[in-house]
Amino acid sequence: MDCRVVVEAAVPVFDVETEDEAIRIAISKTGEMLNPDLNYVEINMGERTSPEGEELPPAFIAADEALVALELEMTVFNVEREEHASRIARKEIGQRLENIPLEVLEVETIEEDDETDEDEDQEEESTDSSEETNESDADDERKADDDDEILPEFEDLVE
Repeated sequence: MDCRVVVEAAVPVFDVETEDEAIRIAISKTGEMLNPDLNYVEINMGERTSPEGEELPPAFIAADEALVALELEMTVFNVEREEHASRIARKEIGQRLENIPLEVLEVETIEEDDETDEDEDQEEESTDSSEETNESDADDERKADDDDEILPEFEDLVE
């Protein structure tokens, strides 16, 4: 089973004046920490709401310092359960984002299209078998050429 996991991160940013600046710096800072090892993790702005349900910007600024909510999304392959996928995502992301709190927001099972996969597999098999035939013929020709070259050198060594 494959799962898409969304993890919320609270990224601190220093010496900022506006929310937009804080968000840009937080995304850049997070991207630097994740790359190149986790370049497949998507970084998005997080969503915050007030207790009344009013939508708030993802950055909270106080005294030229900000705390920015970001959503980090990754796909985890070959897991047993959704809980297993969330643990893997938290571990992988958490190892690179030191001292940044993480919380799993969503784990979604990815449905596989069996019919399209089977069609693609059959096409690949037919293509692979014709390529293997061509490659094996070329290998036989190379081996015959190599045998001709190896034997004279071996005879020279024996003499």
